[in-house]
Amino acid sequence: MNNQSSGQNPLLLLVEDEQDMADLVTLIMKEQGYQVLHAADGSVALEKIALMSPPSLVMLDIQLPHVDGITILETIRATPDWEHVPVIMLTGVADQDKIRKVRTLRIQDYVLKPFRQETLLRSVDQSRKTSARPQ
Repeated sequence: MNNQSSGQNPLLLLVEDEQDMADLVTLIMKEQGYQVLHAADGSVALEKIALMSPPSLVMLDIQLPHVDGITILETIRATPDWEHVPVIMLTGVADQDKIRKVRTLRIQDYVLKPFRQETLLRSVDQSRKTSARPQ
């Protein structure tokens, strides 16, 4: 199990509007020892960012109701205490301009849906290693 040094399971903020996808990612990540907090649209995600302590990891879709994932990512990078939180874009959007845009906002990885579980877990593992390095 991947526990933080405090003894608690690491927290994942999952921003995903497709319930089946959210359920699948939640199941996979709980099996890896994560607590999963789900936001089903962009406005709920922004509320959570404003009110909660930073999680260990954010998984973020681009196409969301109310507020898109790029705006949420920009907010994360502009929010004190959140600016260094690892973010994995988990999306069906393969648009090269959007991929370039989110990469400039320091994402850890860009995982296209549908994905293989091994691909997602490799991305999570890489993000954890990257975020463990001193800033």
